[in-house]
Amino acid sequence: MTYKQTIEYLFNTLPMFQRIGEKAIKKDLTNIRKLTDLLGDPHLSFNSIHVAGTNGKGSTSHMLASIFQAAGKRVGLYTSPHYMDFRERIKINGVLIGEKQVIHFVRLYKDKWQSIQPSFFEITVAMAFDHFRNEKVDIAIIETGLGGRLDSTNIITPSISVITNIGYDHMNLLGNTLPEIAGEKAGIIKKNIPVVIGEWQKETNEVFKNKAAQLNAPLYFASRQIKLELVLSNLMRQQFHVRSGNEVWFEKLETDLAGPYQQKNVSTVLETCRVWNKYYPDRITDNVIRKGLKNVKKNTGMIGRWMVIRKRPLVITDAAHNIDGIKNILPSILSQPAKGKHFVIGFVSDKDVNKILALFPSYGFYYWCSPDIPRGKPANDSMNEGLAHGLTGKAYKNVRKAYEAALLNANAEDLVFVGGSSYVVGDFLTSLRKVST
Repeated sequence: MTYKQTIEYLFNTLPMFQRIGEKAIKKDLTNIRKLTDLLGDPHLSFNSIHVAGTNGKGSTSHMLASIFQAAGKRVGLYTSPHYMDFRERIKINGVLIGEKQVIHFVRLYKDKWQSIQPSFFEITVAMAFDHFRNEKVDIAIIETGLGGRLDSTNIITPSISVITNIGYDHMNLLGNTLPEIAGEKAGIIKKNIPVVIGEWQKETNEVFKNKAAQLNAPLYFASRQIKLELVLSNLMRQQFHVRSGNEVWFEKLETDLAGPYQQKNVSTVLETCRVWNKYYPDRITDNVIRKGLKNVKKNTGMIGRWMVIRKRPLVITDAAHNIDGIKNILPSILSQPAKGKHFVIGFVSDKDVNKILALFPSYGFYYWCSPDIPRGKPANDSMNEGLAHGLTGKAYKNVRKAYEAALLNANAEDLVFVGGSSYVVGDFLTSLRKVST
């Protein structure tokens, strides 16, 4: 098979959350254990950091990968979903897994995995672990897909477990209350392994404390230890003064991730580095942290979060897709000094968007669209729900058509925001790449 045929085979023959939603989720670790057994347990061959959380886990994973790269390490990075290319999920030092490696893996194992009946996600996790072993990474940063306790990535025993925060998302799978959701995320906590929680939250604090105590896992809350003062912020970068406890740690610590929500993620990453240095002899120096955070995009190829596409009109796209994610980004979008604001918005059909739509301003103009996946919420449905919240606009055939209409209507001094779903962002970026080529 060619690479294109291989990807089509994976997309079309394996249960895939992107296509069919929760039916693709295997609610235990049986399949992934069978797959890794088939591969010779590749996940036992490298050190790792495991990252879960409702929001910020992708950015946190990329920042950690960049820091370890700056330390001269060979770093595997597993994240999901992808935006334009399946291979974005599996990287080493920012380099996507090769097409030949994907073809070889599928050709070698596809007949053997038939009896297991794995999901698409389980195969991608197994492929990542196999690739990281074959390429002899020094450490891998592993992002959970959904939840934690029953996530396919949860067969690793990491050096540190990281949980960024707890919010409302995927409640049909994880629970309807914050403590219930926290309980699922806390499933990545391992016996005697330190765990960093990004945000101390009253509703979830006891969940993490109890789980960590049961497993004798040293517990650290980043927001209680690390204090950041924003000293510079623009469309492309941010700088912070940093205190750890009562001590000054950094002055003018810079990151090339400019989204307003990144301040919390930087705090989580810094606490993870501090905890790493407490437990492991291969220290992460302050200079390495500076280099890593300053060059996250360059080192890892990170896309999809607070991407400035053009400046006249100002076009920003971001994959925030749940109530907490939109709450974090929208104030910065609305505070941009633009005359008119245009919103290219789409969702997936199993997302309750009423609370999200209530956050958007009635003075904007809306270009409703649907991501090109079976789970995409029809643009007319989004438009009608938007009208109930006083949001006026038109529905379009796809993301590209919606964006083209927004660009046609926007003046040079206006702002266009593209988002609502990571799949909308993926379609948008893919359409831009096709135009450029």
